[in-house]
Amino acid sequence: MSRKPRPLVLVLQYIFLGLMTLFALYPIWFVILASGRVGSRLYTLNLLGMFIPTEWTFENYQVMLSGQPYPFLTWMRNSLFVAGFTTIACLLIATSAAFAFSRFRFYGREFGLILLLAIQAFPGVLSLVPVAQLLTAFKLYASHWGLILAYTIGNLVFTTWLMKGYFDTIPIEIEEAAMIDGCGPIQSFLLVGLPMAKPALAVTALLAFMGGWGEYVFASVLIPAPDVRRTLMVGMYSLANTQSIPWGYFAAGAVMTIIPVILIYTYFQKYLVGGLTLGGVKG
Repeated sequence: MSRKPRPLVLVLQYIFLGLMTLFALYPIWFVILASGRVGSRLYTLNLLGMFIPTEWTFENYQVMLSGQPYPFLTWMRNSLFVAGFTTIACLLIATSAAFAFSRFRFYGREFGLILLLAIQAFPGVLSLVPVAQLLTAFKLYASHWGLILAYTIGNLVFTTWLMKGYFDTIPIEIEEAAMIDGCGPIQSFLLVGLPMAKPALAVTALLAFMGGWGEYVFASVLIPAPDVRRTLMVGMYSLANTQSIPWGYFAAGAVMTIIPVILIYTYFQKYLVGGLTLGGVKG
């Protein structure tokens, strides 16, 4: 029988955890404070202002949303377009491939799985030049559709393995029972496999969206276009790469950049929690 820790030990543990939590969250809080400071100041001489908002203005947000001099909303729309279609493409292809690898036994299956792992072992940036050459040959270079294709290919290996691992945990007897009732392989996949794989679909969608939303290297090389065609990360980097960095505008843009990710994560969280609870019940 384990002894309960002493009250003093518990207090010290909670104090330590609280300090570490504040240490992890302070950079985000610092950016929020900087987004509301007057002018382009990143710091303030007031020590208290480094922790609480002693001064606040929405001018930085108004400038970023106005489109002048920075087309922030255009950058955000481009990133939403790219990340959204990347997510859809990854879900369509990865789920189909993962279900085939999980449920069917065919020639080359083991080699295909090993090949996917071997591809994942190489850093994605190594394929930047060949991808650019292929997109140029397909006349998709400097196009958002070409960037979507590059992101989809880059995310497929991990998302396929992720979905396959979850399909392996679903008893095949459920699909066999559905096929006895008249479902074909495609119907069992659509009506049985996908609904039971909602937690994995949620994780796959979230990772695919974040991969298209926050990526910089491919976007900066594959779309060497004016401001109106830049994605959000490339636009924000160009904002911080000027001679006089407008830190207030940059901080306001950074705060608004994380809002879509937070909203999507909040929406998918119920599926994750529901999937964990369902997986803990043994039928």
